[in-house]
Amino acid sequence: MKKWIGIALVTILTLGMLLGCGSDKAGETRNETGGGEPAPQETDNKPAEPTKFSISMRTLAFGHVENSPNINEDKWVKRLEELTNVDLDIQLVPHKEYEQKMVQMFATNDIPDVVQGQGGVTGKEMAGSVEAGVFMPLDDLLKEHGQNLLKVIPQDAWNQMTYDGKIYGIPEWLSNPSRRATWIRKDLLDQTGLPVPKTVDEYLNVLREFKKIGVENPYMGRQDFKYADTFFGAFDAFPYLSQFELVDGQILPKFADSDKMMKALEVYKTMYDEGLINKEFATINPTTFKNTILSGKAGIWSMNANELLQWEAQLKQNAPEAELEIISSPVGPDGKGGYYLYGSVNRSYFINKNYKEPEKIIQFFDWMVSEEAEKFFTFGVEGETYTVDNGEIKYTAPTETQAVDEERYRQAFLWMVQDTTYNKGALSLTEEGRKLIDVYDNILANEGRDGIDFEPRLEALKKNPDITPNSDTAAPLIVQHMVKMVYGQEKISDWPKVVEEWKSKGGNDVIKEATEKYNNKQGVKMPRR
Repeated sequence: MKKWIGIALVTILTLGMLLGCGSDKAGETRNETGGGEPAPQETDNKPAEPTKFSISMRTLAFGHVENSPNINEDKWVKRLEELTNVDLDIQLVPHKEYEQKMVQMFATNDIPDVVQGQGGVTGKEMAGSVEAGVFMPLDDLLKEHGQNLLKVIPQDAWNQMTYDGKIYGIPEWLSNPSRRATWIRKDLLDQTGLPVPKTVDEYLNVLREFKKIGVENPYMGRQDFKYADTFFGAFDAFPYLSQFELVDGQILPKFADSDKMMKALEVYKTMYDEGLINKEFATINPTTFKNTILSGKAGIWSMNANELLQWEAQLKQNAPEAELEIISSPVGPDGKGGYYLYGSVNRSYFINKNYKEPEKIIQFFDWMVSEEAEKFFTFGVEGETYTVDNGEIKYTAPTETQAVDEERYRQAFLWMVQDTTYNKGALSLTEEGRKLIDVYDNILANEGRDGIDFEPRLEALKKNPDITPNSDTAAPLIVQHMVKMVYGQEKISDWPKVVEEWKSKGGNDVIKEATEKYNNKQGVKMPRR
């Protein structure tokens, strides 16, 4: 991707939505700085009619989105529509009910023109819709109207959008799979006089000292261990979808290694018993998790690294002395640690087969990887949110909570097709931002756990939701036992019985299918680290 006046703009976090852009000409640049196709030309001094389409989008618990009385009247949506000559009907899907609402949408056949998915073509939220022919293949449309997309987006991401040899979705991609990180209140660590922890035992010592100085949540927990799985990484025991391994000729989930899993659970049991993690961690939802941290009541936690500067700005509203820092995650017996590695696709966009002008939607997504789009989503509007001095952008990141939420919404929610590793354009402007880039290059690039994965998803997993994990949460059966063992309601030493229960409820079929596909090299994705 070309970079606007020498500033590499990649982007901030997550999500997006779909939109369409009018133009009947392929292969032209949008303007002198853009990489996409031009907006529709005026005829007889009358502007072309905007391209209208509906799009479903997950709210992703973004405050600016969920608090909006009407997202379609939001000023940044209006700006985007003006830039691209589109008329959007954004249909929000509640974050907490996303999979349920998506399945309901397909069941009732009330499907918008564009549907946002959360990964590849066979995700649970897609409910088999791609296989059922709900969406149109995009290969020919991309070749004619999306050449910039084809040039910029990595092949691995396109592979995840492919079913039966055809591309069905446009991905928002991730160039660095190590995205989650371990955060610490560095100002609190300094109070303890301890060095930055490295091993599991050193982390526990820091948490104990945090408790002594009055930190309410030395380690911030969360329901289902989501964004609270730091110590599973130390023992390479993540119970997630991409975490299979080869053991004695069979493909097994990593949680089947009882020794590693029990050691990880013992760490959480120690934290629970000593009051180093909230006693109600199993019921702490994402909103409470974030609000507790931003109120200054937590010492160590896990979150996506690209959120660091915005969270710190919000935290300082309540704790001006707070200093956040990303440190290396705790290492286990093998000297490694970190979080699960993300796939190449975070979100994806599918076009309803009944939409009459799909080329205009493709053109809009093609615009998304242009220099004009990068500048708009990263900095906003010249003269309003930034200025240019001698060709150099002058942009001051907001610090007030509502403004920070709005910036995050523009950079991460509205910018649908981008590399979501981090927003290099914005980070490059400040010393703090450059330090965060260094975190990615020198900390996150050297940690993280991966495993064997399968695309499409194993059929045996689709048959029984109770034994089926997600990308970052364990299967319901597994997480239920994990919580009970940490709470002391079950013995951690009984973990082998949990593995046998999982096998009896369909896990044996999972192992058989996974092993057969591995041996036949069918849909296998090998570990990257």
